[in-house]
Amino acid sequence: MKLHPFSEVVTDATSKFTKIKTSEYQTQGRYKIIDQGKEPIAGYTDDASLVNNQLLPVLIFGDHTRSLKYADTPIALGADGAKALWVDPALADTRYVYYYLRSIQIKEAGYSRHFKFLKEVDIPIPFKDGSPDFAYQIRIVHLLGKVEELITQRKHHLQQLDDLLKSVFLEMFGDPVRNEKGWDKIPFSKLLADIESGKSPKCEARQAESNEWGVLKLGAVTRCKFDETENKALPNDVIPSTRDEVKAGDLLFSRKNTYELVAACAYVFSTRPKLLMPDLIFRFIFKQDVDINPIFMWKLLTCDSQRKAIQSLAAGAAGSMPNISKTNLKSVRLPKPPLSLQNQFATIVEKVESIKSRYQQSLADLEVLYSSLSQRAFKGELDLSRVPLPDQPVAAVTIADHATSPKWLFRQSLQFTCLPLTTCQPRWKMPKRARH
Repeated sequence: MKLHPFSEVVTDATSKFTKIKTSEYQTQGRYKIIDQGKEPIAGYTDDASLVNNQLLPVLIFGDHTRSLKYADTPIALGADGAKALWVDPALADTRYVYYYLRSIQIKEAGYSRHFKFLKEVDIPIPFKDGSPDFAYQIRIVHLLGKVEELITQRKHHLQQLDDLLKSVFLEMFGDPVRNEKGWDKIPFSKLLADIESGKSPKCEARQAESNEWGVLKLGAVTRCKFDETENKALPNDVIPSTRDEVKAGDLLFSRKNTYELVAACAYVFSTRPKLLMPDLIFRFIFKQDVDINPIFMWKLLTCDSQRKAIQSLAAGAAGSMPNISKTNLKSVRLPKPPLSLQNQFATIVEKVESIKSRYQQSLADLEVLYSSLSQRAFKGELDLSRVPLPDQPVAAVTIADHATSPKWLFRQSLQFTCLPLTTCQPRWKMPKRARH
């Protein structure tokens, strides 16, 4: 590997593109518009004069967002903060540079300009017999692309499982706000014995070790899925309030956040010990005689229409995050279907969550694999001579050198297969609606 300054490999070709304002984006069109946003395609245009079809392939870098995209078909460029980067084909394959730039950490500078940091990067170029080794570059691209494809599949499968649960909920209970199934609706206060909250002492900036006490951050429930890793270590001189410790079976709710994120609700299927609630998170304690399954309540409160109705109760002074008070929350009227139906739904949720747990572990393993392969490949530490080029059969791949190319990495990256989602979906029959 030889390190080359960024400017020797990459040219800023932004001036060769006519930038399009966001207001001029179309929802459909002949040509794609790529900007610095998160979405792969920001919009479309039919105006061929705005499209550059000469400098291809091209990389698009978000000067503010640090996003990086690859395009090998004619595109138009979004106006704000998008940089078009052209890779010298005599030195490197554009996809190789794309994967390398994605593997590095670019300094975070808020909504400032980041291209100045990108230009400081040196790019490793593999050489063979005095010339750039394009076969090695393509093998890296092919290998990382395969693992990336598996990661995308896993994320797609997880989304499908989430969508499945939403469909099952609506099929069994209907929309909770419209209440087309005619369930009795009662105030939340009638179901609750208490709404508990914790404390938010000043904590360490780091995450708590497994044997330390920690306080949950809002991120622990923001995605409506409990994430125990979102915590901060409690200082040693602060005595933990064991009453506030989170336990399996808890139903947690964010009372304060931005308008888009407030009213997030998460059920705790399992958790490590010594994690405490902060004062921004509620814990619902249900009365023992009200016939409520907390897993059903979790999915009810996170149903899109019901959550929006609860979010509308948030209030706050200018400049502060919206807050949902206990009084307002208790006033919400919620449908209460028969417990037997709630329990049947909860059983389905538990089965699907079990499948999701395996998929999430698989996803985590693949992401670790991708990171390991990426780091070692761009350092020249992998012997990729037996990794096939795209037009060669993959089945013939074997790795002999254990010291430089662990077999398990390639087995997982090249032979790992994703089970079809249909083989993992729980088999269930729609229960008959109980009388109420």
